[in-house]
Amino acid sequence: MDVLDRIKEQVENNPIMIYMKGTPQFPQCGFSSRTVQALQECAVEFSYVNVLADPDIRQNLPRYANWPTFPQLYVNGELVGGCDIILELHQKGELKPMLEQAEPAQEQKAAE
Repeated sequence: MDVLDRIKEQVENNPIMIYMKGTPQFPQCGFSSRTVQALQECAVEFSYVNVLADPDIRQNLPRYANWPTFPQLYVNGELVGGCDIILELHQKGELKPMLEQAEPAQEQKAAE
């Protein structure tokens, strides 16, 4: 499967998806860490892809989304944004309702 098709499938099949450096348990950059912390404070289940473990996704996701940096958060197939946008939505109290409206994820998991 082409990497862009794989990304599309992951985004469309996971209501809340974050592409990040590292994992939620062990983020590998401050931006990913702060974004995951905001998601965890919203008490929602989400899926993730560690872009450091998948060089094809790391290289092609910016082209897929026309968004150059990581992390990238998708909700119901739509790019919400990166760390600054997520933290701003969280501080305004807008992130949690947005995430709660997403279809519930099965469990926090690595997307395949």
